[in-house]
Amino acid sequence: MAVKVFALSTCPYCRMARAYLDENDVEYDVVEVDMLAGDERSEAIDEVKAMSGGTSFPVVLVDEEVIIGFNKKRMKELLDL
Repeated sequence: MAVKVFALSTCPYCRMARAYLDENDVEYDVVEVDMLAGDERSEAIDEVKAMSGGTSFPVVLVDEEVIIGFNKKRMKELLDL
């Protein structure tokens, strides 16, 4: 199962999502969008917009499923925790 988190370094909900994954020993990749620059940042923002229709954070991608915001219940369901 592939898990990827698009986050902002200053976002409390992003920290909560990452903490939940850490607490449950879920391996994941994280993209801290605000720490990127130039084309990398633009591409990450475009990817978030394509998945969520906006620029809300965090965006958690579990395989093909997209979770917008820190939605513990949905994360639990998709990750079978």
